[in-house]
Amino acid sequence: MHSKDLMGLRILVVDDEADARDLLACLLESAGATVYLADAAATALAILASHTTDVMVSDIGMPDEDGYSLMRNVRSLPHEDKRTIPAIALTAFTRDVDRQCALTAGFDVHLGKPLQPPMLVRALRELMHARAAGAQSEPRKSSRDSS
Repeated sequence: MHSKDLMGLRILVVDDEADARDLLACLLESAGATVYLADAAATALAILASHTTDVMVSDIGMPDEDGYSLMRNVRSLPHEDKRTIPAIALTAFTRDVDRQCALTAGFDVHLGKPLQPPMLVRALRELMHARAAGAQSEPRKSSRDSS
């Protein structure tokens, strides 16, 4: 992992465990990202409403509102840029059924804990690359369709 692999990326981290949030913040900031921290789903939604974020990394097992519910709420937000934010589930729930539940709820990637920093950084870079490629291909597709 290079020290600035995530330079300029704005990442929302959602985890009810302070140690997990702090570890993710340290890792992501050392890779060049700006990190917003939320300890609950309600806090995450407030941050999404008030800040520009590029990607979300969320735990699943949280009290009050779990990560599945958070993701469903994010995917139903009124503003498209907020609703379509790329999202990674980083969770101790690692069975195949858990992965499928995360993807069905709207997460783009499901990664298991314990955290493997190179895998998380790679997943973040791939998500952002795919999003950029999708945004670049949209206008070309539209112009081709209109001819």
